[in-house]
Amino acid sequence: MAWVWLVTAGGLEIVWAIALKQSAGFTRLAPSIVFVVAGIASFVFLAQALKSIPLGTGYAVWTGIGAVGTALYGIWFLGEATDALRLASIVLIVAGIVGLKLAAP
Repeated sequence: MAWVWLVTAGGLEIVWAIALKQSAGFTRLAPSIVFVVAGIASFVFLAQALKSIPLGTGYAVWTGIGAVGTALYGIWFLGEATDALRLASIVLIVAGIVGLKLAAP
């Protein structure tokens, strides 16, 4: 169950990061509210996961999910760069997440 909490926390990290961008420096109310709610929920789920997943693994996987998800969102929806180095870096983050999951107890 801890891994479900962790993946959920990572997904919510993506949500709050996107909402943060859309809040325009907290000048838009709806995305600002989404940011706060998703941020709190993400931390709550991360805390639940860290009860049984090692800190280093849990934190790295959480941030990795958020980094990959927000990078892909930026590429797909915001027209951000898709050069080979950027894509290869995303693949390396995914490989690191998978490696940490396989190495976790």
